Amino acid sequence: EIFYVLSGHGCLGDEDGMKHYFGPGDTVIIPKGHKGRWDVFTPIHKIWAVNAHERIEDPSPVIRVQVDGYHTFAPQYLTQNNGYDPLYQSTYEGISSQTFYDVGPTKVGVWTCGQGSFSVVNGKKSFFHLLEGTLFVTDGSSGLARRCVAGDTVQLPQGWYGHIDVIEPAKKLWTTAE
Repeated sequence: EIFYVLSGHGCLGDEDGMKHYFGPGDTVIIPKGHKGRWDVFTPIHKIWAVNAHERIEDPSPVIRVQVDGYHTFAPQYLTQNNGYDPLYQSTYEGISSQTFYDVGPTKVGVWTCGQGSFSVVNGKKSFFHLLEGTLFVTDGSSGLARRCVAGDTVQLPQGWYGHIDVIEPAKKLWTTAE
């Protein structure tokens, strides 16, 4: 499970007692096979996705929760596109990204893009939550375009193709499932 905290505070404990506190703006990743406890300090409002699969990829004796704060999405922590965009495989140079979880079939990261347009020819099954900006997602098979603004959540199916037009510089939290 991955979730982005909109409001509220809590803590996830690992099996050995290590605690991971989270609050608004944090991204929390609970890997498959995690054992521990939830403590909710104030009611939590979150955007979440689950990659349902049978495998437990992490062979560690204790599978740890991961919490990434919004500050880690700042430009100095992102990698400028050098010909490989982990989300869309685009060569568009206006893209920067950071993959901060890559275990088994699940990847999680942050993606930014300045104004511009690019095609997506073989999209992965993905989910994203737009944190900043405005963009249009145009489906290649139907021609239907959707305007996405900060706060919108989108799921794209495996093999999706189409076009992305970034109108205002955009930042999104994403996850893919293979």
